[in-house]
Amino acid sequence: MEANHHPRNRMAGRYDLESLSKTNSELKAFLKPGNKGFTIDFADPHAVKALNKALLLHHYSLEFWDIPAGFLCPPIPGRLDYIHTLADVLAENNQGRVPAGKSIRGLDIGAGASLIYPILAHMEYGWNIVGSDVSKEALDNANLLVSRNQKLKKAIDIRHQGNSDNFFKGIIQAGEYYDFSLCNPPFYSSHEEALNASRRKWNNLQKKVRQEAVRNFGGQVSELVYPGGEKNFIKYMIRQSRPFSNNVLWFSTLVSDKSLIYSLKSTLAEVKVNRHMVRDVSHGNKKSRILFWTYLDPAQAGKWASMRWKKQ
Repeated sequence: MEANHHPRNRMAGRYDLESLSKTNSELKAFLKPGNKGFTIDFADPHAVKALNKALLLHHYSLEFWDIPAGFLCPPIPGRLDYIHTLADVLAENNQGRVPAGKSIRGLDIGAGASLIYPILAHMEYGWNIVGSDVSKEALDNANLLVSRNQKLKKAIDIRHQGNSDNFFKGIIQAGEYYDFSLCNPPFYSSHEEALNASRRKWNNLQKKVRQEAVRNFGGQVSELVYPGGEKNFIKYMIRQSRPFSNNVLWFSTLVSDKSLIYSLKSTLAEVKVNRHMVRDVSHGNKKSRILFWTYLDPAQAGKWASMRWKKQ
């Protein structure tokens, strides 16, 4: 693994796969000799799932983690970079100190079956998280993860988004306030586009493209595909954030396609945000960015922090 993760990322560097396989015995079946110890086939979703489970059980002492077949199996170190970058942004409103503990509340738009962002956010910083999703099947598994991990029971609230056209409406209730929202949006405009991306990924991993590669492509339609792709998804999210301008301190989303930033900034100007910023995140050959925006000016953000966050 490359060493260019966030400096607080505990999963940066090479994995000790032999040690991790002792935490999750399922990983042992996928180990094979590499140039520097053991490795796994990162193009095999079953191997990646076993690795993810081992990482969560090893680093956070979770009692249980699993996802149903066919759901997106997230690369955890990259997801952790998002959480740490979010923490850095919050720290800017807290005299440089990352605010931690249950007084910090976040919203994950599209938490998915893996519940990965809420888990990482709570286990790293003790934050309380609301996770929403349009998929009842995904939320069934998310609820299972919460119920089978004592550490998560009072920290993560799972909510169903009954209207796939909405992002915040129907989830944020009257009188609720969130220090941040986060989102990993669908990147593709069609299932065919998603499959083509899968084929490119296999080629980059120096694998022969086979039909089984297509079958093994992880992710439900709601996780991968949105009409108009990533651009439309994020633009709609920005526009729908306006009515909740006083309920959320920092809105945020991943942006995979760098060329979209200029257009997204135009939409931010349209809804008259007070401030926005882009923070780059990269690991290995994967480069992405996080777009942040807020409707509060610095004085209002400072007041928000002093009133809502306990002294750190």
